[in-house]
Amino acid sequence: MDRLDNTVRPYAWGSTTAIPHLLGVEPTGEPQAEMWMGAHPGAPSRTGRGTLVEVIDADPKGELGAGAVAKFGPQLPFLLKILAAGAPLSLQVHPNLEQAREGYADEERRGIPIDAPHRNYKDANHKPEMICALTEFDGLCGFRDPVRAADLLEGLGVDSLKPYVDVLHAHPEDAALREVLTAILTADPEEMAHTVAETAAACTRLGGDYAPYAVLAHHFPGDRGVIAGMLLNHVRLQPGEALFLGAGIPHAYISGLGVEIMATSDNVLRCGLTPKHIDVPELLRVVRFEAGDPGVLRPEASPDGEEVYETPIDEFRLSRYVLPEGTSAHDLTLDTPQILLCTAGSVRAGDHELAPGRSVFVPAGEKAEVSGAGTVFRATVIV
Repeated sequence: MDRLDNTVRPYAWGSTTAIPHLLGVEPTGEPQAEMWMGAHPGAPSRTGRGTLVEVIDADPKGELGAGAVAKFGPQLPFLLKILAAGAPLSLQVHPNLEQAREGYADEERRGIPIDAPHRNYKDANHKPEMICALTEFDGLCGFRDPVRAADLLEGLGVDSLKPYVDVLHAHPEDAALREVLTAILTADPEEMAHTVAETAAACTRLGGDYAPYAVLAHHFPGDRGVIAGMLLNHVRLQPGEALFLGAGIPHAYISGLGVEIMATSDNVLRCGLTPKHIDVPELLRVVRFEAGDPGVLRPEASPDGEEVYETPIDEFRLSRYVLPEGTSAHDLTLDTPQILLCTAGSVRAGDHELAPGRSVFVPAGEKAEVSGAGTVFRATVIV
């Protein structure tokens, strides 16, 4: 197996302390948002044999296994991250596979440069993802029941929100959510900025259920995403709990440290909390206007000690082992590729000692044993 040397991305919303604290190093004072583990061409992990992209390209079946190559092609189909949100991320959705293929083909036909700021589809893949909390983790996920959303908005006492309240009370669920989100995204910018300012003041004054939206408004004053965010469920994950975010589910991370895993894709359609491009027609094509519980996941334990986060997709499978002091080694050998990530304590993986934040890549079929006292996450695929 290969020890991984991973890139930390300095996005502006990143915490300045969370990843350095996990790694046991001094903060630089700069934001450190995501540490990438995998073979994404934007920042592939480095090994003693070259980048993980180069290692896999040299022998796809040997590194990934014949089953994974047959199902997903000659590339690692997931990207594993440590994500540290010090400020809210953009409110966003991801397309399903068919939508991604159609959108990518359409933008290619129209000759939109791949790096153009108004380009929606960087590739033809979908981007299901999951976040597993390492600390208390706040986010927004999926639509609230329209009546509950109406009550939340009405409680602010902001007159310009009343039309949204009336629609949410009067229409069927999907039509109400679609009409209100469309109205928010297409409202006059100056009028919306005024509404957001009034909303922010009310949220700050009221606190409680309104506190997360005061945070959004603090970081994004005047942004329509503050109002759009109030249509969504607020979720506070405890360490070890997770959220799965499938296609079309609007979401935003607010704060916290977690392990994130996703299909390898850069396709994001934004709804707000961002200065970046918002393509309203394409966004409305992709969003699933369905209210429901956000579905907090807790791992399901197996007899061998593996705790699995069950999801409905095959591009990734995330689990963890919490190893008490004195336990015998666990055999993790699989015929699929794996990344093993330590997040607490000290774990031995093969010949490698892993401290928190350190990881290894295990080629398909290579013997993999872990021991020690700590927590190790295991990322692989289902074939």
